[in-house]
Amino acid sequence: MKMDWNNYIDHTINVTLFENYGVVYGERKDGTTPNFYEIVFKTGKLVAVFEDAFLMEAVRDNQLVRIYIPFSSVKCVEIF
Repeated sequence: MKMDWNNYIDHTINVTLFENYGVVYGERKDGTTPNFYEIVFKTGKLVAVFEDAFLMEAVRDNQLVRIYIPFSSVKCVEIF
């Protein structure tokens, strides 16, 4: 089933992903590198839709970030 995600632009969405990994960039201590951690949930505002993905905006550490999420990585979406 295809869905027209354009109907939900500017809505807040919660996305549950299949396994995906990210890097936390914080203060480096004693020359260590940032830790890898598993990202499974994302929450933000849907801002754009593409043929195979959507773009979400979220605030993290007081900075606006845009997250490109391929549909193949999405397990579940809640729309508010």
